[in-house]
Amino acid sequence: MAAPRYTSYPTALSFTEQVRGDQWRTAITQAPSRKLSLYVHIPFCQKMCYYCGCNKIVTRHSHKADLYLDHLAREIAYQAELFGDFTVHHLHLGGGTPTFLNQLQMQRLLAMLKGNFHFAKDFVGSIEIDPRAIEVRDLAWLRELGFNRLSMGAQDFDPKVQVAINRVQSTDKIAALMDKARQLGFNSINLDFIYGLPFQNAGSFGQTLQKALQLAPDRFSIFNYAHLPERFPAQRKIKEDTMPGAPEKLRMLGTTIDTLTGAGYHFIGMDHFAKADDELAVAQQQGRLHRNFQGYTTDGDCELLALGASAISKVGGQYVQNEKSIGDYQNASASQGHARLKGYLMSQEDHIRAAAIHSLLCHFNLNWAKLDQRFGIDSKSYFKDDQALLAPFIKDGLVDTHSQGIDVTDKGRFLVRTIATAFDAHLRKQVQQHRFSRVI
Repeated sequence: MAAPRYTSYPTALSFTEQVRGDQWRTAITQAPSRKLSLYVHIPFCQKMCYYCGCNKIVTRHSHKADLYLDHLAREIAYQAELFGDFTVHHLHLGGGTPTFLNQLQMQRLLAMLKGNFHFAKDFVGSIEIDPRAIEVRDLAWLRELGFNRLSMGAQDFDPKVQVAINRVQSTDKIAALMDKARQLGFNSINLDFIYGLPFQNAGSFGQTLQKALQLAPDRFSIFNYAHLPERFPAQRKIKEDTMPGAPEKLRMLGTTIDTLTGAGYHFIGMDHFAKADDELAVAQQQGRLHRNFQGYTTDGDCELLALGASAISKVGGQYVQNEKSIGDYQNASASQGHARLKGYLMSQEDHIRAAAIHSLLCHFNLNWAKLDQRFGIDSKSYFKDDQALLAPFIKDGLVDTHSQGIDVTDKGRFLVRTIATAFDAHLRKQVQQHRFSRVI
């Protein structure tokens, strides 16, 4: 079954209205927190990975990043004036490939950010890196700039799979990067893998996971490959007859969960695993786990300001998405200082449903009393029709219901995205119009 990843509720498919400047300023003024999480989108890659659905440009011309930074500087100055009394506690660079930027370009970006925004002394700096696009020695200057967490795309260690997806990389290089990062004091390292790629099966993917465990990352992100060639032309280079079917993918998911939990990692949910002492696992145990456009996070008490092409911000109940194409983004930032394309202002019903979906995805349960206290509603009655949609999940042993609320069973955790759709009022309107990534 297809289902959103619920990095937001409602999802970006519901964003329609262009957000006026006064609406954006009002959202910032009325924001419940003065703590800020910054995301910067770097939309460049040196090589095309056939599976990728990210917003990016494939190029080897470094000067394009200089031009992009020129326009990013305008947006940073525009937004910094509005967020003058906020303090940045989290910074995340994603893409594309953030390490497409060379040392001087990265230094320039961090100087722009720190020169315009107020950063907490102990801010968390995380960056996504492509092991093919960085040298081990480069980690030293990244650490000096304030980055203390990194996420690395591994995808699969099987050479045959790597060739099929046009991402050939060295496992030894990944190991060397991880060793150096630990020496430099990076306190969290995440490895990304994808299941459902060509020539994979449960046995081969299990071997990849065993090799990965020898590297002992703090976190794993294990994503289900979403094959949408009608939307992402590069995926047409992947031969569908080489891809595992749904039953094999389900076995791969089962192998992943058994292998990683058997090695002591906590199954955080959906596609994330973390060591027991990792901040994600601790946050989940303490009821503080959050989910946003970067996946599972611990910055739920921060407003999210996202900069760059296609980036999505959320301040209070206001979502804002920038122009998607780099050309449109640069034209907009040059002419008006910002690149707002569209957005969405959450209603009270949206806040209630977002809280319910958030609780399911982060904590695998719904507690009626907590929702009642937070929103002043009778949750059991409010979600009466939604509960009826849970009947198939209850029958299959994926969900348990009781007088206090709803619990997702251990088996149901594999399909929590699908279970959450029962509470998604927007999806009911969109399901005939759009295709989401498949859960399995």
